[in-house]
Amino acid sequence: MQENKNLMPVFVQIIERPARKVLLKRGIKASEYFAYCEEVGCEIWGLLSSVKEALYEPIGMWLPVSMRNGASEYVQGVELPLDYSKPVPEGYEITEFPPCKMMVFQGPPYKDDNFEEAITDVMELINNFDPTVYGYEWAENDGPRFQLAPMGYRGYIEARPVRPVNR
Repeated sequence: MQENKNLMPVFVQIIERPARKVLLKRGIKASEYFAYCEEVGCEIWGLLSSVKEALYEPIGMWLPVSMRNGASEYVQGVELPLDYSKPVPEGYEITEFPPCKMMVFQGPPYKDDNFEEAITDVMELINNFDPTVYGYEWAENDGPRFQLAPMGYRGYIEARPVRPVNR
């Protein structure tokens, strides 16, 4: 653990996610990455990374109950334009997500061997974070919480849906 995590530099920004399609693979009951890999395997990232029409890089997502369709909370997928119409690989599905605002947190770079600690530190910070400081509130049902692939050189990146606070 870092000596004084309270001083851990974290970059925070608000981004807009447009209405979009998502190519994803659901698990059975997984609520996090390692359980998801046990259920469906960890090799799907290669397929997701190969989708040329992707709006962004593949993501791991924690879906709100309204988006789970009776399957796992944690899934992996890639966001696509609304007009995407290519065939869906076996075992995957296409779904649509509404537009939403996301508060993105990016922790400091870390040594790749320390990825679990880096992820835990940023998640803990987010769980204790008050988005009203920026004029927003958590909006867990507006979209999925997501994480980018942990890469030490860029720090751990996670995003959660928010909406402006009505004042």
